[in-house]
Amino acid sequence: MDTVLKAFQTYFGQQPAELTFVIMVAGAVFVFTLGVSALAVAVASPLRRRLNRLGRPETHDNSRAANIAAALRPYSAYILPSKDWERSKVNRMLVNAGYRSSNALSLFYACKALLMVALPLAVFATSPLFPSLSAGKVGFYALAAGFFGSLLPGLWLNRRVSRRQRELRVAFPDALDLLVVCVESGLGLAAALQRVGDELAVSHPELSAELGLVNAEIRAGVERTQALKNLAERTGLDDIRGLAALLVQTMRFGTGVADALRVYSEEFRDKRMQAAEEQAAKIGTKMIFPLVACLFPSFFLVAVGPAVLRLIDVFSQLHH
Repeated sequence: MDTVLKAFQTYFGQQPAELTFVIMVAGAVFVFTLGVSALAVAVASPLRRRLNRLGRPETHDNSRAANIAAALRPYSAYILPSKDWERSKVNRMLVNAGYRSSNALSLFYACKALLMVALPLAVFATSPLFPSLSAGKVGFYALAAGFFGSLLPGLWLNRRVSRRQRELRVAFPDALDLLVVCVESGLGLAAALQRVGDELAVSHPELSAELGLVNAEIRAGVERTQALKNLAERTGLDDIRGLAALLVQTMRFGTGVADALRVYSEEFRDKRMQAAEEQAAKIGTKMIFPLVACLFPSFFLVAVGPAVLRLIDVFSQLHH
């Protein structure tokens, strides 16, 4: 840096060199910031995300998963749980997480069994690096690693389900408003669901895919009531389950779909407002612990600190 500045001073003089150097550094920082901003905008672009999804080799991934599931099929009796309720529960969670393949359950339990074996073996393999550990401690760590390996797939699945349901819950109000507008404009229920799914393809792809699957089932010959019930089961959300039940009752009793959707939209908007007010009311209680841990020590240090220092000086003078 000093060498460059001296070269500028030799060529331009003292003050022009410093000014030129500052301008060049500012220009370099500006160009770097502009490039980083352009890269961030390009990465976060909805168009780029959609093109990446369209160009993703899903068939290759599906064939690979099918090959792995076919290789694991002879061992499925040893991997899968024997209780039907446990398999149905995990299968429902996999569907709620977005994994609707018939091989998802086998792959899930295969990963669980692999982690239960691989993590203890990793502990035994790395134990020579720690000669101070006794055999009992190594065995305990291996058992703990196997137990953690049995819990890790379940924790990942719960997190995946929560994340997907949160995305669906965020997208549901927009979809409901668009559905009300489409039905009131004269579209039928199937056409309205198709239009809403197309409109949400970029902003909310998860809900768009679910609505597209509903339309695919209806075109394949599944009754609309059953298709809506399947939608509620796949998502696992109470809001969508309530909408599906409302539409099923509307079609059963022959009432107006637009009026029912408008009433449900108003009730859902009130419910969402009440949930927001509830979250706002909890802020005061949640702020107690950060205030006590972070703000109050500094406040007492500033407010009481000078008085404590003066008392220390007074007592030290009395002592002398």
